[in-house]
Amino acid sequence: MKPPAIGYLRRDISGVAQSWDETQIRSLAERLGYRFTKTVVFSDRTTDPIGRLLDVVTTTEAAAVVTPSLTHLGPDLPDALLAACDVITVSPEVTHARTIPALPA
Repeated sequence: MKPPAIGYLRRDISGVAQSWDETQIRSLAERLGYRFTKTVVFSDRTTDPIGRLLDVVTTTEAAAVVTPSLTHLGPDLPDALLAACDVITVSPEVTHARTIPALPA
């Protein structure tokens, strides 16, 4: 069975290209061997978008989040998201592998 993936984008960043971004997200996820389940769409008015995205990742047991670019996630790649799943960008096409928490010394 293929691992599940979800898409994520910000409506205010995609603008009129939102449908195209959603198509590219789905295509890339499927090409990389994921079972695409849904696209999560938030705006600049969404309270705690990364926290809410993490809730969806947990609920769907997503192995990856596919987004048009890192811009949709904010100024920095969120550590909490990277601890929960892989983060894949469409442009440039890059997979940021899930990080494993360090073991206590």
